Amino acid sequence: MPDTPFGFALPGGQPPDPNDPQQMQQFLAGLQQLMAASQTGSGPVNWDLARQIATSTLNTEGDPAVTAPDRELVVEALRLADLWLDPTTSLPSGIVTTAAWNRNEWIFHTMDVWRKLADPVAERMVAAMGDLIPPEARAQLGPMSSMITALGGALFGGQFGQALAKLATEVLSAGDIGLPLGPGGTAALIPANIRGYGEGLEIDQSELRLFVALREAAHQRLFGHVPWLRGHILNAVETYARGIRVDREAIEEAMRQIDPRDPSSMQGVALEGIFAQEDTEQQRAALRRLETALALVEGWVCHIVETAAEGRLPNAVKLAEAFRRRRAAGGPAESTFAALVGLELRPRRLREAAALWTALTEHRGVAGRDALWGHPDLLPSDDDFADPVAYAQSQLDLGMLEGFDDLGKAPEEGGDPPPQS
Repeated sequence: MPDTPFGFALPGGQPPDPNDPQQMQQFLAGLQQLMAASQTGSGPVNWDLARQIATSTLNTEGDPAVTAPDRELVVEALRLADLWLDPTTSLPSGIVTTAAWNRNEWIFHTMDVWRKLADPVAERMVAAMGDLIPPEARAQLGPMSSMITALGGALFGGQFGQALAKLATEVLSAGDIGLPLGPGGTAALIPANIRGYGEGLEIDQSELRLFVALREAAHQRLFGHVPWLRGHILNAVETYARGIRVDREAIEEAMRQIDPRDPSSMQGVALEGIFAQEDTEQQRAALRRLETALALVEGWVCHIVETAAEGRLPNAVKLAEAFRRRRAAGGPAESTFAALVGLELRPRRLREAAALWTALTEHRGVAGRDALWGHPDLLPSDDDFADPVAYAQSQLDLGMLEGFDDLGKAPEEGGDPPPQS
């Protein structure tokens, strides 16, 4: 296929010639039609389009309604789960309100956080698309050159909407993938997805629902009462995303699949593989910090949930192992998301982190273990995963805790704010 100065071709596969007024007019007319059809918004991602495509996809594939009995069962499961967690952690309840969401509601309530996660990646891709325009063509386009970057925002928004729709069919709760996606203090379960996941486990639905509720309530305690943690995780993701490099050739290939006269042609464009694989040392360091943080969060949740479920749920061991495998491996939707944003949001060292929290409980007690959440500098590093018992038995420098009157409360922060609904 011949090189195209705009990254995509006119109908018939031929690139527009910047020196041919007729071809340029045809190209620009098609581009205007394409942009009008895609309803481009402001910013690097067309989030209105993302939401529309996600909703449309879910409505086509099915989004079971949440019934009144569903809501009652969710409320009861979360209430009981929170009671069971009380002896297992020094962190108080983080639940301000409970909810049972359908899949569309999960997308609606988590969209703000997805924007924070995806915008840095989209900025890289959209900038790369703008760079495809050669200087001579850029001069002829004038102000309309911004339409190319707007097209990138629409293209990324459409792809992200499809990825969100797939994720929405798999997640079981607001905090299921280890990130603080939902509103603070809102513990939410997705009944339809819990039923679907339970079909292959051969475990009573009520027992599975309670186990999921334990995990959700644990996430709410952690993110609700460790005030720096939400920003720490999201900043780690953003730092990594801003260092991602885009493969120019992959962008060009994706753009060649677009017909400016046919807005629907954007739906067939695949953005997977647009990220360059060569990571800098700074990128590798950012990724290690992120993976360590995700592992510590998930490891802590697994440890206290398994402690709370032991002796209470007949299939506690089976459920614990199933969820560890599920989080460590990820599902098809999570893989799609990873291909789109260039980042896998899964705790690779989950088992090591869980073993470390277990050792800390044995040697320092519940309060001593949870005190490590008082400040990011107190948390174990990835090197500490190698020998959990040695780390747990090591002398804790109490001087590191000076200035912290209570867990997560630093003088400059004025204490631990309550979760916001």
